Amino acid sequence: MEQVIQERVQTRGSIEVICGSMFSGKTEELIRRIKRAQFAKQKIVMFKPTIDVRYSVNDVVSHDKKSFASIPVVRAKDMLEFTDGVDVVGIDEAQFFDDEIVEIAQILANSGIRVIIAGLDMDYLGKPFGPMPALLSVADDIYKVHAICVRCGNLAYVSHRLVASEKQVLLGEVDAYEPLCRSCFNKIKNKERKESEMNLD
Repeated sequence: MEQVIQERVQTRGSIEVICGSMFSGKTEELIRRIKRAQFAKQKIVMFKPTIDVRYSVNDVVSHDKKSFASIPVVRAKDMLEFTDGVDVVGIDEAQFFDDEIVEIAQILANSGIRVIIAGLDMDYLGKPFGPMPALLSVADDIYKVHAICVRCGNLAYVSHRLVASEKQVLLGEVDAYEPLCRSCFNKIKNKERKESEMNLD
C-alpha cells in the first residue's frame, strides 16, 4: 500500500487520537482541530465510515450539531485515494473500521500528514473497541475526553447500552446509550448478573 502515496517533502507527520465514551465531545474536539488547521490554510480532508448515518450521510456531525464536510468510506484503505497533497486528515468513528486503519494511519503519518482520529475506546460492555487499542499504541499524542455520568455526576467511564442487543456495533443516541462512571456501571452490571442468576434458578 505504501506505493499509493508518493514521497512527500514534509516530514512532520503524526497521529493524534481523541478517545472517550459517547457524549464526551470526541467529534467536537476533532472538528475543532480540523477547523484550526483550515484557518491556517492547510489542505484538509475528513473521513468517516459509511455506516455512520445518524446525523448526516456525508458530514461529520457532533452531538451538539457542529459539522464538517467529509468523505464516507467503506474501508480504511479507500482514504488513500483522496490524500494526495493533503496536510491534515481527520477520521471520525474510527472504532467502526477494521484493523487495517492502523496501517493506513501510519502510512499517512509517515508520508508527512497530520492524522487526527476520534473514536470510542470501549464498547458498551467496557471492552476495548475494534482497532482503537492498536491506534492508541501507535499514536504520537492521545487526548482522552470524558462525558458526565448521568447517575452520579462523576466523570464517565463507559457508554452503557439501554436497549436489549448483544451486537457490538449498534448506532444510537441518548435513547440507546448513557454515559456512566466505573462505579455506577459496575453496580448495574452486578445487578443484571444477579437477576440473570435468579432467572436461571
